[in-house]
Amino acid sequence: MLIAIDVGNTNSVIALYDHEKPLAQWRTSTSSVRTADEYAVWLSQIMAMSGFKLEDITDCIISNVVPQSLFHFRNLSRRYFNCEPFVVTSASIPGVAVRIPKPSEAGADRLVNAVGAFVAYGGPLVVVDSGTATNFDMVGKDGGFEGGIISPGINLSMQALHDAAAQLPRVAIERPARVIGKDTVGAMQSGVFWGYISLIEGLIRRIKDEYPEPLKVVATGGVAALFQGATDCIDIFDADLTIRGLFEIHKRVKAKG
Repeated sequence: MLIAIDVGNTNSVIALYDHEKPLAQWRTSTSSVRTADEYAVWLSQIMAMSGFKLEDITDCIISNVVPQSLFHFRNLSRRYFNCEPFVVTSASIPGVAVRIPKPSEAGADRLVNAVGAFVAYGGPLVVVDSGTATNFDMVGKDGGFEGGIISPGINLSMQALHDAAAQLPRVAIERPARVIGKDTVGAMQSGVFWGYISLIEGLIRRIKDEYPEPLKVVATGGVAALFQGATDCIDIFDADLTIRGLFEIHKRVKAKG
């Protein structure tokens, strides 16, 4: 059984696969100080609720963007899964050309998304990954990673308003009924939500103007579902894109031996 671990800045997603069959998926907050033993206690309990045990795991693959967490996840795999984890880097993914001047600067999450999107939808395309940051990543017609855009995530924008302006409250992010807010909360929600829709639409338009071929647009990430129905610039919403990419990379590594 394969365990695929996607360590993001805010949340980590953990999924189990039996050959090509997805079995279960869970989400937990990312912590740079949570130890391997603490992860094992949590994971053993939540796996037991679905009828699985730590001993069932034979392979582990990790995508990580929080350097301080990698030590703990490596130890988790070594101590409790009895296997050396495969850690995704720009140099370790079989069959993916990284076409930027410094390939090591490409985040593991961006590369995994490129693989997952290309396998499912072909190329060329752009992946919009909405999380702590909002990434716009270009995938060529052959599946190569061709760079992209990184902007602050929608939650960071709302948090910045609250932190920097003394009279602005902390509010939930949701789609307001009106663009023009009639109170402080409504005005903040409209500014952040519709501001992000405009950011996405504007950047996608500029990307398409610059890119020489027609592009599909695929959205994923923890808050991507907020944007469904709010814009027609996104062709596909796929919440499982990153985990699918990790599984595909694992297949390629195994096939390569």
